[in-house]
Amino acid sequence: MQDVQQIRNVVILGHGNSGKSTLAEALLFTAGSLKRLGKVDDGTSSMDFEPEEIKRQISISAAFNHLSWKKNDVYLIDTPGDDNFFNETRFAAQIADSAILTVGAVLGVRPQTEKFVDLIQENNLPCLICVTKMDRERANFQKTVDGIKETFKLNPVVLSLPIGAEDQFKGVVDIIANKALYFADGGKTEIGAIPDDMVDEVTTLRESLMEFVAETNDELIEKFLEEGVLTDEELIAGLEAAVRSAKIAPICACAPLGNKGSSMVLDTIVNLLPSPDERPARVGTHPKTGESIERPGSADAPFSALVFKTMADPFAGRLTIFRVFSGTLKGDTFYNTTKATSERFGQLYIMAGKEQKPVDQAVPGMVVAVAKLKETTTGDTLCDEAKPIVYPMAPSLPTVIAYAVSAKKGDEEKLFASITRLLDEDLTLRLIREQQTHEILISGVGQVHLEVIGEKIRRKFGVEMELRTPRVPYRETLKGKTTVQGKHKKQSGGRGQFGDCTIEMEPLTRGEYFQFNDKIIGGVIPQQYRPAVEKGIIEAMERGVIAGYPFVDLKVNLIDGSYHNVDSSEMAFKIAGSLAFKKGVLQAQPILLEPIMELEVRVHKDFVGDVMGDLNSRRGRVLGMDSTSKYEIINAHVPQSEILLYALDLTSMTGGRGTFTVKFSHYEEVPAQIAEKIIAEYNKEKAEE
Repeated sequence: MQDVQQIRNVVILGHGNSGKSTLAEALLFTAGSLKRLGKVDDGTSSMDFEPEEIKRQISISAAFNHLSWKKNDVYLIDTPGDDNFFNETRFAAQIADSAILTVGAVLGVRPQTEKFVDLIQENNLPCLICVTKMDRERANFQKTVDGIKETFKLNPVVLSLPIGAEDQFKGVVDIIANKALYFADGGKTEIGAIPDDMVDEVTTLRESLMEFVAETNDELIEKFLEEGVLTDEELIAGLEAAVRSAKIAPICACAPLGNKGSSMVLDTIVNLLPSPDERPARVGTHPKTGESIERPGSADAPFSALVFKTMADPFAGRLTIFRVFSGTLKGDTFYNTTKATSERFGQLYIMAGKEQKPVDQAVPGMVVAVAKLKETTTGDTLCDEAKPIVYPMAPSLPTVIAYAVSAKKGDEEKLFASITRLLDEDLTLRLIREQQTHEILISGVGQVHLEVIGEKIRRKFGVEMELRTPRVPYRETLKGKTTVQGKHKKQSGGRGQFGDCTIEMEPLTRGEYFQFNDKIIGGVIPQQYRPAVEKGIIEAMERGVIAGYPFVDLKVNLIDGSYHNVDSSEMAFKIAGSLAFKKGVLQAQPILLEPIMELEVRVHKDFVGDVMGDLNSRRGRVLGMDSTSKYEIINAHVPQSEILLYALDLTSMTGGRGTFTVKFSHYEEVPAQIAEKIIAEYNKEKAEE
C-alpha cells in the first residue's frame, strides 16, 4: 500500500498562456515519467492532447498525470486558463490538496490571475507560486514578484532567486540552503558559488524569509525578536508548517520550456506542500440525517471519494474520474450515496495524459478512474455503504450565451444524440426547446466553449452543428378596447357554412393571459356553438396578428351573434371567432411586448463607467449597485434582444474582468420605432413565402 504521507495532490492554476501545461510537462520529464519533453506549440504536450487543444494551443479540459520524486508520488492536475472552461478548473481546485500558481515573467500578473487566486483562497489551498518564462525576452522577475505582492494577500516569499534572465537565465539561488544551483541537462542542477553581485540581495531575502516564517509561529517570533536569527532547522520546520497551513506562499523562478528550474520546483512540492493526511479533514453530511461528518485523509478511515469529472474515451468508453478523500478502495464495488445504489466496476486506473494505467487499489490523494459505470455521474459521492457520507460539489457556472442549433445537413436526430452524450461530460452545456419560438437552444459559458463543442461533435460523431442567433420570444397584446363582429358565410352548393358572433375586446393586466366570458342572452347563438368561438380565438392568439407572435393578456366578452338552422356548425363559429379576433386586434391599438431580463454584472471598479454607459445604450435601466472588496455589482433590467451576445461584448469591454448572470424578469412594450422594424421584417418574410 502506498504511504499517504508520501502522496501530493497538486492542481496547476493560472491564466491562459502563463505556462501551466509546459510546467507540468517539464516536471513529468524531469522526474522520468516522460521520455521526451513535449511542447504545447507543436502539439506534442502530453497534457494538451485533444485535437481541439492542439489546434487552439490552449487547455480545454483538466488533464491528469503523476510522477515520482524522491520516493514521493505527485498527482498533477493541469487546468484550463480560459474563462470558457473555468468550470473544469473550479472542480479540480475543489478536490486538490494544494496548488501551483503560474505567473509569466514577461506579462506578470494579469487581470484574470485574480480568479485563480480567489479559487486558491476559497479552497484554503497551500500554494506554490512559479514565475515562469524566465528565459523569454523582457522577462522581469522582480517586477513580477512586486505585482504578486501588491495584488494578492498570499504572503509570498522568494525561495529561488534567478541568476540572470532572458537568454542569460542560467540558474537560481536556493534561499533556504543559501547556495547557487546552475542548470544542467535533463532539468537537473549543479551546485556552484553565488554570484558576487547577488550576495547582498540573497542575504536580505533570507532575513526576510526568516521574519515571515517567524511571524507565523508564536515561539519562533519570540526567539527571532530576541536573537534576530533562526537556525536552519527552525527555518525549515517553520517554513514547512507555514506553507502547509497556507500562511505563506513560496515563489520559485523557472523556465519550463527549456526545462530550467524544474528540479527545485519538484523539491518544493515534496518538501513543503502537504500530504492528504496533513490537510484538514473533509466535511460532508449524512445522507439521511444531514448531520455533519468529518473524514480525515487517512488510508485507515472509511472509504470516501468525490466524482468531479466524466469523460468519453474512444477505447475505454465513458470514464468516471474521482478523487479519493479517505480510506482505501479495493475490490470491484463501491456505494454511490448520491444515487443510493451500489456500482460494480472492472479495472481501476490512474490517469497518465490520454492513457490509463491499471492499479490494484486507491488511497487518499489519488485521482483514479473507472470505466462504463451505469449510474454514477459528476458530483456523486462514493463511499463505504456502512459509513455513508455526501460531499458537496461546487455548482456549475451559469450559461451566458445561447444559440439556436440545427444540423447542417439535416441529420437532426444524430446531432441531438451527440449533444446529449456530451452533456454528461460538460455540466456547463445546456440543451432546451424554446416553447414559443419552437427552436432548440444550446447554451454555454462562452463563444469559444460552443465552438469547441461543435468541433468535438464533428470529430467524434461525424455531424456538423450549425448555430444561429435565436429568435426573441416577443408577444403581442392590445392597449385599447373595441367591439367587433366576425362573420363566416360560405355557400357552394349543398350544405353551407354560417357562423356569426360579436365580441368585446379589452386588455388584461400583464401576465393574466386570457379571459373569455359568455354574455349571450337568449338563444342568438346556441349553447353548443359558443365554446367554438372561444377555441377559434385561442388558436388565432397562438399565431398572432401583427408579427406572428403569441397574443396575450386579452379579455373577450361574447355578446351577440346569429346562426342558421342548417348551415351553422362548430367549425363555422370557430372561424367566425378567429375572424372577429383578428379584426378587433387591428382596431384596438395592437402592440408588441418584449422579454425584459434581470441582469447582474460583476465587474472591477475600473470598468463600471464603461459598463453603465453600455447598458444605457442597450435600453437598460440600472436598478442599483452593490460593492464587494473586489467587485462592483450592477443590477439592471435590459431587453433580451439587446443582450443575446452580451458575453462577447462584456469580455471585450473589460478585458475578461467582468462576469454576469441573467434571468427572465417580465414583459414590457417594445418602443414604437423598434416594433415597426420587427413588423416590417415579418411582413417581408410572409410575402416571400
